[in-house]
Amino acid sequence: MLRKLIICLSALAATASVRADVSIDRLIEDADLREGPIASRDLPGWGPPQKLVVRDTGDLVAALQEEFPGVAFVAAPSVEAARSAAPDADAIIGYCSDDIVAAADKVVWIQIFSAGAERCLSVEDVASGRILLTNMQKMASPVIGEHAIAMMLSLTRGLTQQAKTMPKGDWNRAVGDEIGMMSVDGKTALIVGLGGIGRAAAKRAAALGMRVIATRNSSRSGPDYVEYVGLSGELHELAAQADVVINALPLTPETTGLFDEAFFDAVKPGVFFVNVARGASVVTDDLVAALADGRVAGAGLDVTDPEPLPADHPLWRMPNVIITPHIAWYGNNRERQITLARENIRRFIAGDPLLNVVDPERGY
Repeated sequence: MLRKLIICLSALAATASVRADVSIDRLIEDADLREGPIASRDLPGWGPPQKLVVRDTGDLVAALQEEFPGVAFVAAPSVEAARSAAPDADAIIGYCSDDIVAAADKVVWIQIFSAGAERCLSVEDVASGRILLTNMQKMASPVIGEHAIAMMLSLTRGLTQQAKTMPKGDWNRAVGDEIGMMSVDGKTALIVGLGGIGRAAAKRAAALGMRVIATRNSSRSGPDYVEYVGLSGELHELAAQADVVINALPLTPETTGLFDEAFFDAVKPGVFFVNVARGASVVTDDLVAALADGRVAGAGLDVTDPEPLPADHPLWRMPNVIITPHIAWYGNNRERQITLARENIRRFIAGDPLLNVVDPERGY
């Protein structure tokens, strides 16, 4: 029986061209991509795939067929089509849910098109490690890093408050003193989570003349534009030094609710807080209280808990808060995603180790 590889590239369907102009070697170097610890051919149940089913509304299938002529590519334009094609599948790329995985009784690999893996890790066969999971970690890092810096500057330059008063047509130059505008040059930025997004934000903060410090879970190593890298246990100590805190952590049991009352009690008074990671890492009521009493001077939130944020939530009405609806990754270079997906397809067909393998125990 022909094996089927279900490749659900829904996140790439809107791409105008499926030709990836990004060199995989350059992408591996720039994003610091790592190979997984095991070759595809050594995964239980792996066999050379012969049929790949692709979720596609454009020219992607034709391009993949041209690049990999030894494999038959078939388009699956919907979730239902993917589920029906799942039996005897070798892999699923783009979808990760209990029902689809249950239908794909021979699946050995899942590729998701997000960096966050928490939803996929709720699937038992993925959480157990029986199915290998790869993600798009670091693919959107540049644009999310830009979004974090844009939020920081909007807060420190008072653009958030100014934008909210524009409908009144109030030309009030005294507001600059009232809202505490400041320059970030020479100030300290704390990057919490020095992964792909954290490094992108840190690089841009350093370019603005900021002193950059960071925390990470795995080690104290970091790029030369980060002055000090602390371990996760040093978060509160480093928060007391920071003028701006940028959260770039993945969501894991350890990071859920990490930014709570104790954290906001430990920060430098008047800190600016930016969250481009996951909403559930913040205790929302504690953030609201810290904003209300001035411990936090302003917040930039691309993610919230809950999502979507209810229309009557107090965060919407706070003058020193800017909210975007989980869109920091928009404008991402799709070529990076296409390049990584095609490289992992090539590696899977050849039986080689894949890139961006998720560790189920660590959650990323």
